[in-house]
Amino acid sequence: MEFKDYYATLGVAKTASEKEIKQAFRKLARKFHPDVNPGDKSSEARFKEINEAYEVLSDPEKRKKYDELGSNWRMYEQAGAGADAGAPFGGWTVNMGGGPGGGYRTMTEEEMREIFGTEDPFSDFFKTFFGSGGEPETGRRTSRGRGRSRKGRDVEQELALTLDEAFGGVTRRLAIKHDGHARTVDIRIPAGVGDGSRVRVSGEGEQGTGGAAAGDLYFRIRIEPHPTFQRKGSDLYVTVTIPLTTAVLGGEADVPTLTGKPLRLRIPETTQPGQVFRLRGHGMPIVGKTDQRGDLYATADVQLPRTLTPEQRKQFEALAALEGKVTEKTA
Repeated sequence: MEFKDYYATLGVAKTASEKEIKQAFRKLARKFHPDVNPGDKSSEARFKEINEAYEVLSDPEKRKKYDELGSNWRMYEQAGAGADAGAPFGGWTVNMGGGPGGGYRTMTEEEMREIFGTEDPFSDFFKTFFGSGGEPETGRRTSRGRGRSRKGRDVEQELALTLDEAFGGVTRRLAIKHDGHARTVDIRIPAGVGDGSRVRVSGEGEQGTGGAAAGDLYFRIRIEPHPTFQRKGSDLYVTVTIPLTTAVLGGEADVPTLTGKPLRLRIPETTQPGQVFRLRGHGMPIVGKTDQRGDLYATADVQLPRTLTPEQRKQFEALAALEGKVTEKTA
């Protein structure tokens, strides 16, 4: 039986932190996942190794046992690899039990079998020291238990919302079909939900087998573009048209909002094109914090006149002459 160097499999040092191990696993899993490499047997084999390594190193107790095993492996080989794995040898005892998962997401044996068929997805080394599928050998997750109950898979769908709906929150009534039967479900979308967020509907995923519970249904939110506002996180951005005279002399301008009620913004004199004004607390609501909102940023779009009346031309010429005199005095 070959010793498995799980640290080398994930490409991390033995002193690696939990965060470093988790990051390494995610990077490699994305690279070698069967969905990314369909039909590639070498990628399948690599993915199995990565999943197995993370199953051990992500669990503090399994990792501790594995680290103890490393220094005693040659002793175990000399004692006989076919011996009872639960029996003591050389003053060291292998504990066949394995604690529950360490809180990070690895593929279970059921999920691995659904991808790779009936072939055992875990090595003999792993099964000897950690049981099948990373749990104690209770019969719930062994290769002999393939006829047992299994919870249904989670299902994910996209749900498009307008920015106005995301701003105020909305309830969508959707028809969901199970085994040819349709039923309606009300989906409550909280105010302030962001693009890419997921909303869970418990028990509305795929049906389980053998009496097990159904999976969950997730809606991944996609926020459609808005003709007036641009969203960045919890902040909103908008462009405000300002006449040249208001920009020069100062005044007020209306700033649109998603509430439908405009805000009055004071424009100081000599406001420059592209100048940005911050209106605190007038952005998007923050999910779960009803009393907090982001900010609204208004960018000044100073408008120059497209045509001039004779009187306007006369005034601008007088202004130009005045500017010329000021230039001469400062020269």
